[in-house]
Amino acid sequence: MSSLDKAVDYLRDHAGDYAVAEAQLVYMTEMRKTVKAQLMRDFEIHGHKTTAAQEREAYADPKYIQHLLALQAAVEQRERTRWLMVAAQARIEAEKANIYAGNRTDRAMR
Repeated sequence: MSSLDKAVDYLRDHAGDYAVAEAQLVYMTEMRKTVKAQLMRDFEIHGHKTTAAQEREAYADPKYIQHLLALQAAVEQRERTRWLMVAAQARIEAEKANIYAGNRTDRAMR
């Protein structure tokens, strides 16, 4: 199997991984707003009347920090998958260039 075939197979086989990683990143990004809103509501119930105080407490809450760590992991997974796919695309382009150069050499030799 040529390196071109391997690179194309890699892209095909891992497209789903990238889609899942991207979906997880979007979900975690949007869920961050929900976590903050829920925490702000809880802090309002516990006596923090101003939005600024509620927001300050929400950002410092362990639940929010835990969510940020999960968001960090989602970004890392998406980026790792994306760059592996970019590398496979680069291998395909390099192989195409080699094939093209080889064809030009063959024609020049005739």
